[in-house]
Amino acid sequence: MTPTISKALNAGCCSNRADCGNCRPGGVGRRQFLAGMSVAPAAVALSQPVAAQTRDPERQQPIQLPLKVQPVLTYSVPTRREATSWRSWGALQTEQDASEEKERIAKELAQMKTGADFPLEILPLAGVKTADEAAAVAKAAHDVTLIYAAGGGANVLEALTPPEKRNLIFLRHRSGPVYLWYEIVHPRLLRKTVDEYAHTGTGTEDVVVDSHAEVLYRLRALYGLKNTMGKRIVAVGGPSGWGAGGRQAPDLARQIWKFDIQTVPYPDLAERLKRARADDALLKRCRAGADAYLKQPRTSLETSKEFVERCFLLTEVFHDLLDEFHTDAMTINQCMGTIMGVSQTTACLPLSLLNDSGYMAFCESDFVVIPSGVLLHYVSGKPTFLNDPTYPHDGVVTMAHCTAPRKMDGKQTEPVRILTHFESDYGAAPKVAMRIGQKVTTVVPDFSVKKWTGFVGEVAGNPFMPICRSQVDVAIQGDTQKLVEEMRGFHWMLSYGEYLREVEYALKKNGIEWVKV
Repeated sequence: MTPTISKALNAGCCSNRADCGNCRPGGVGRRQFLAGMSVAPAAVALSQPVAAQTRDPERQQPIQLPLKVQPVLTYSVPTRREATSWRSWGALQTEQDASEEKERIAKELAQMKTGADFPLEILPLAGVKTADEAAAVAKAAHDVTLIYAAGGGANVLEALTPPEKRNLIFLRHRSGPVYLWYEIVHPRLLRKTVDEYAHTGTGTEDVVVDSHAEVLYRLRALYGLKNTMGKRIVAVGGPSGWGAGGRQAPDLARQIWKFDIQTVPYPDLAERLKRARADDALLKRCRAGADAYLKQPRTSLETSKEFVERCFLLTEVFHDLLDEFHTDAMTINQCMGTIMGVSQTTACLPLSLLNDSGYMAFCESDFVVIPSGVLLHYVSGKPTFLNDPTYPHDGVVTMAHCTAPRKMDGKQTEPVRILTHFESDYGAAPKVAMRIGQKVTTVVPDFSVKKWTGFVGEVAGNPFMPICRSQVDVAIQGDTQKLVEEMRGFHWMLSYGEYLREVEYALKKNGIEWVKV
């Protein structure tokens, strides 16, 4: 059954309904889902009771690919010659100097790894003195080359920094023995002894002096970028994009972010739900899971409990899709109508539950904004809130949607009221009360994936207006008028914490301009 989406439902969806991707019927994508639908009813059953916001260890787990870093110390050991210059700048002049520096670097790297809040693999430090040694290191399997440029010729650093690799250059000024390349990295490596940059893939943003904290935020950004590029995402009802500007969004997501978008047509979802409803044991566990969720502190039910129970059943079917496609990311198209008739509830609460458990689950199948949600999720290590923005004014902007996670900090649950989805007055949708005073990062993607905007704000209120249920007023820490002028696209993405630097660094590596408000 695929019900017609009524004009009444569409009225709250967007300002240009004829062009809204969320109002068009979804077509079958390039891959048909599991031909024949031969999965047995038992395949949807859990091996353990359903528990609110917990992970079944037998399910597909959230994916976190560690960032593999190869640290390298470049140096040279000069030989004294009479009556001529025989050594370059820098404190590393002997093998003993180099040995002591390797020990210092090893300790600093260990401390940095301990402070990392993301999966980070640091390979053994390599010592390099020649271009051939450098080229061999560059060809090895790692994601980032972290170069401690104490010495060595330009040919050594050039061999270590091919454009196809991610490269960071660490220089010492006061943190230890001064490095040669503290003097010459800009004119010799970045500009090749002319005024223009050489565009080799290593830029001024890749050079760090003295601070391993500065190294770490760049590594966090590259970790986020690594896990975002090529992400496989299940699109129930097919991929889409908001408005006329978003018509090319799925193709751009494939081209620029290398997304692997897998379509699951609604008839297939309906068949899965039919089989799930016939599984009495599964139904019993989902009812128990709904009870456990509703008994959590600071949780109130203001809709039919049956809607919540059906949400837990829909969540289990969503987990089946993630299992079978071996991914941790999904999105729902036509969530303003079609999903309701198929599931007899709304997708709002299931998406919230998945995000709370460390997965990525987005409404509206809007591939204009979804890449920003994946990137911000990995950069922050927290759930993200896809939202409808309003008009920024007087230093404040309201953001709202019906699918907010409760564990916005990745750990603790925020207070929630379970209401109906606003536009339909149907189903179960969380109204999450975000933490007053909490710093948040907001990313504003554009339709063409050329220029994104971002700002840090502070949660100033959780109003209850007749709009999407999860509502947050954010005090803008920046130029409100500039934000108004730089707004592009439509949907925004929000996370707890401050991550503008990481997002900017990652976007630059993917050729996208960044505007900080």
